[in-house]
Amino acid sequence: MSTTVDTTCYLNGQFLPLSAARISPLDRGFLFADGAYEVIPVYSRYPFRCEEHLRRLQDSLDGIRLANPLSIAQWQAVIAQIIEAAPFADQSLYLQVTRGADTKRDQPFPAVPPTVFAFTAALTRPSDEMRRSGIAAITLPDIRWGRCDLKTVALLPNILARQQAVDAGCTESILIREGFLTEGSASNIFIVRKGIILAPPKDHHMLPGTTYDLVLELAARHGAAHEVRPVTEAELRDADEVWMTSSTKEVLAVTTLDGQPVGHGADAGRPGPVGRQMLAWYVDFREQQMRHGRG
Repeated sequence: MSTTVDTTCYLNGQFLPLSAARISPLDRGFLFADGAYEVIPVYSRYPFRCEEHLRRLQDSLDGIRLANPLSIAQWQAVIAQIIEAAPFADQSLYLQVTRGADTKRDQPFPAVPPTVFAFTAALTRPSDEMRRSGIAAITLPDIRWGRCDLKTVALLPNILARQQAVDAGCTESILIREGFLTEGSASNIFIVRKGIILAPPKDHHMLPGTTYDLVLELAARHGAAHEVRPVTEAELRDADEVWMTSSTKEVLAVTTLDGQPVGHGADAGRPGPVGRQMLAWYVDFREQQMRHGRG
């Protein structure tokens, strides 16, 4: 996320300019990646599914045994003030809680206050060219830990996977664990085979995304055939369509995988018809629902 605009942030009970925010170098988020975070898309100053994001933050904090320092009402008040203070209407709002700063570097949990931080930046969506042409991706073995369902700040394996994609001139890395699709380095992944949308099930190997949920809801609402089940690497490689989904990328076609065009026939290497329809449903939902604080 861009931080070129000095927006208002929240840090440990205070609202202040982002450029003035400071934390201790002994903060466990800095030393141990001991913390959890959330990213909430904001449309026309309405945070999308705020309660669901806060529930996922709570799940992550529970998973790392870190007490939530704020109630839902307190989080909502912080979020509302940060959104209102920003100079842009569409935003990418970031929340983070770490276990706090001790007086020493030691692994066991210290009895110290947590560090609570939130800021926002302008929401950047895919360009028109990316929508028209799709993006290139590579596949990599998923070597991350066993609790990828927790949205923690320990993201180094994801960062290395994403950088490997960038080094190859691609946008995303799609991760494979023991012969099955899990997710992207910064996205959820859907495929289409024979007109059926397939999504890997939520488990400890993938982050349960709010955009992932919305795509499945839109498929059900519009009567599109879909299944949630394990997806094999072979099915991924032989898919008619592959999509990546996230709060910032929304629904974006993957048209090249490991240097080979995705799909078959006339649509090979181009965004396919099911994905184009899903994107249209998504954009309509965004404009008619998200921008009015609904959905």
